[in-house]
Amino acid sequence: MTDPLLSLHGVTKSFGAVQALAGVDLEVPAGQVTALVGDNGAGKSTLIKAISGIHHTDSGEIRWDGEVVHVHSPRDAAALGIATVYQDLALCDNLDIVENMFLGRETLRHGILDDAAMEIRARQTLADLSVVTVRSIRQAVGSLSGGQRQAVAVARAVMWEARLVVMDEPTAALGVSQTAMVLDLIRRLSGRGIAVLVISHNLNDVFSVADRIAVLYLGRIAGQGPVKDFDTQRTVELITTGGAPMAAGRAGSGARETP
Repeated sequence: MTDPLLSLHGVTKSFGAVQALAGVDLEVPAGQVTALVGDNGAGKSTLIKAISGIHHTDSGEIRWDGEVVHVHSPRDAAALGIATVYQDLALCDNLDIVENMFLGRETLRHGILDDAAMEIRARQTLADLSVVTVRSIRQAVGSLSGGQRQAVAVARAVMWEARLVVMDEPTAALGVSQTAMVLDLIRRLSGRGIAVLVISHNLNDVFSVADRIAVLYLGRIAGQGPVKDFDTQRTVELITTGGAPMAAGRAGSGARETP
């Protein structure tokens, strides 16, 4: 079988006496949407920060394309092709779309900003992702809707050749139409062969877009696998109790109980 693009084996992380991650095993295949779900305090934020190079793991192994890697910083993650879109999106409201997409990586020509080249590349990237709702790529990001802002943040990641896009609560506080726009964008990413790891509390969104589900409970994977192996009731049970019958020897092992 082909190795998943990203896999974690026995990953742990503690903050003093608090163990945030306790032997996490996780697989994120290329070209699929993996939804990471769990209650507050389950360890989701710690896990994505470990993947993104913000937190150093205490033990365990991270593999990328089957090879062991050491992600000590966001720069290391970016070099592998991991891009994380946090809830705050890290966009500058006073800058336009092009300026945000190239922020810190501006294209120069003879020592001068090459605005034309940047506009062409930004416009093409948005078009490739079927983002057609923005009025102008020169409009300020502060004037965009929540869904459009998500699209700009994701397009920025794709433009710099991300192979894995991690999205933290991408539909939080969005209306129905904006949520649909973001979910369509996620589907287009996976359709391009990009792995997507989505952290979400909204199970309706999860079941509408995910190919795989992984449930974190108190720092451990309580269950993971293809979305067909889960239903809402079983997923809620895993989120809230860790799935006591599964926890005795099979949690995170890959084996599944029939819902």
